[in-house]
Amino acid sequence: MTHDPAALFNPRTFDPSQFDEETQRLLNAVIDWFEGRGKQRLIAEDLDRVWYADFLEFAAEEKLFATFQTPAANAFGSAAADQRWDTARNAALSEILGFYGLPYWYTWQVTVLGLGPVWMSGNAAARERAARLLDEGHVFAFGLSEKEHGADVYSTDMILTPDGDGGYTATGGKYYIGNGNVAGLVSVFGRRADVEGPDGYVFFAVDSPHEKFELVQNVVDSQMFVSEFTLNAYPVTEADILHTGADAFSAALNTVNIGKFNLCTASVGIAEHSFYEAITHAHNRILYGHPVTDFGHVRASFVDAYARLVAMKLFSARAVDYFRSAGPDDRRYLLFNPITKMKVTSEGERVVDLLWDVIAARGFEKDTYFNGATHYIRALPKLEGTVHVNLALVLKFMPNYLFNPQDYPEVPTRTDAADDAFLFRQGPARGLGKVRFHDWRAAYRQAAAVPNVARFTEQAEALTRFLATCPPDEAQQKDLDFLLNVGHLFTLVVYGQLVLEQARLTGLADEVVDQIFDFLIRDFSEYAVALHGKPSSTPAQQEWALGAIRKPVVDEERFSRIWERVAQLSGAYEMRP
Repeated sequence: MTHDPAALFNPRTFDPSQFDEETQRLLNAVIDWFEGRGKQRLIAEDLDRVWYADFLEFAAEEKLFATFQTPAANAFGSAAADQRWDTARNAALSEILGFYGLPYWYTWQVTVLGLGPVWMSGNAAARERAARLLDEGHVFAFGLSEKEHGADVYSTDMILTPDGDGGYTATGGKYYIGNGNVAGLVSVFGRRADVEGPDGYVFFAVDSPHEKFELVQNVVDSQMFVSEFTLNAYPVTEADILHTGADAFSAALNTVNIGKFNLCTASVGIAEHSFYEAITHAHNRILYGHPVTDFGHVRASFVDAYARLVAMKLFSARAVDYFRSAGPDDRRYLLFNPITKMKVTSEGERVVDLLWDVIAARGFEKDTYFNGATHYIRALPKLEGTVHVNLALVLKFMPNYLFNPQDYPEVPTRTDAADDAFLFRQGPARGLGKVRFHDWRAAYRQAAAVPNVARFTEQAEALTRFLATCPPDEAQQKDLDFLLNVGHLFTLVVYGQLVLEQARLTGLADEVVDQIFDFLIRDFSEYAVALHGKPSSTPAQQEWALGAIRKPVVDEERFSRIWERVAQLSGAYEMRP
C-alpha cells in the first residue's frame, strides 16, 4: 500500500520506513511511551502542571536527544554511530511530541536552541562537554531573552566584567528561558563591560547547579518550566566562552534559524490530534435528528480545516529539503524558515478554531486533548519572534524572489541519513536581500491544469503588477501596518509554490491540491480587501486590490470527495484511556 501524502499522522498506522532502523526504533519508542501512559494520565498531569521528569528519564535511557541532537562531528558515547543532526527525522520527532502535548515538545525545542551556540562554537572542549551531557541525558537551555528587552539581541543587560585574572564575572538576569530549572548547560548571551558596540558581545556556557546561578521562578503556569534566572557575579573562564563579538551576534540569529523551524511541526502535531477528536465527536453526535456532520456549514469547516492542515504538512516537509540541501551558495531556507514559523503556526491556530466552531463546548471539557490544544496552539506563532517580526523578515526576500530568479539544481526529497552540518556554519547573519531563488512560476506552470491553481496564479501575477505599477511609496515603506499586509500577500505565493512542489514529488491527488488552492484564493482576496481599506492606500492601489479579488472555482463533486476523506477520519484514532 502506497503512502497517502494527504494522510494525517496516526500512531496506529505510523510508518517511518523512510528512515534508518535506529531512527524508526526511536520514533516508535516515543509513540509507545505516550500510548502506554494513556490519555487520562497525560491530560491530568498537564492540568496539574506535573514536571515531566519521567519523560526526560525515558529520553535519557533511550539516548533520544543524544542521538537526534548531536552532530556527527561531535558524536560521543554508545549512541555515536547513529548520531547526526538530521532535520527530516528531527521534524518527525517534533510532530510526534506536539501530537501528544506541547510541553513535551517544548523541552526538546529549547534543548535545540541551547545547543545551537555550542555546536557553532570553535571551543572544542565546550562541544565535548555538551556531547557528554547529552549522552548522560541532560537537556539544555538558551539564555537569550530578558525581561526588559525580550529577544532583542541588540540590547542585553547581562554584563561580563573582567576579573583581573583573564576571566570575567557575569551579572544579570534572563527571562523566559525554557529548561532553566534542570539544564545541564545554559548558553547565555551577554556583553562585556569594557568593550563598546558589537565587539563586546559574548556567548558563554553556564552550569545551572552553580551557586552563583539563582533560579528565580517559572514565569508561566504550566507543566513546562519557563524560567527566570539571575547570575550573581558568576565566574566565566576562557573555557566557558563560546563566541565573541559579531560571531556571538550571528550565533544568536543562526541558532534561532535552526530552532524556529520546529514550531511548524509542533503546530501540525497539535492540529492533527485535535482533528481526530473533533471529527469523531461531531460525526457521531445527533442534533435535531441529524448527525452534526450532515449540516453544510459543518462540512465546509471540516473540509477547510483538512485542506489547511494538509497544506501545513506539505509546506513544512518541502522546507525540510531546502534546509538539508543548503550551503553558502544556496540560502533559500532563510525565506522558507520564517514562513514555516509564522504562516504554518498561524494556520494551525486557524485549523483549531475551525474545529472548535464545530465542536463548541466540547472543546472546553477537561477530558479532551482539545482543551489543552486551544491554548497551546496559540503559543507557537508567538515564540521565536512574533508573526510581525517574521513577516518583516520575509519582506527582505520579496524583490529577488519575485523578479530576479536564478537557476539551481532541483532539490530532491531529503529523508536520507545525512548530517546537516551546514546549519552550524551558516556564517554571518546578514545579506538577506542578496539571497536568490529559483523561478517560482515553474511550480505553478506544472500544475496549471488544476483549476484553482490557475486562478490563484492570476492573483500571484497580480502581486507582481502591484509592485511594478503602484508599489508602496516612501511614506508607506515606513508604515509597517501597510507593509505587513503586503507581506501576507507575498507569503501566500511562496506557500503555494512549496505546496505544489511537494504535491508533485509525492503524487498528491489533484483534487486535494484544488481544495488547498480554494482557500489560498480566498485568503489572498481577504488580504487584498484589507489592503484596500488601509488608511494610506492610494486610489491606484485600491483599484488594484479590487481587481485582484477572485472567487475559487466551485466543484461540488470535488468537495464531496474531500469530505469523504474527512469523514473516514472519524474513529480512525483515539488515544488509549
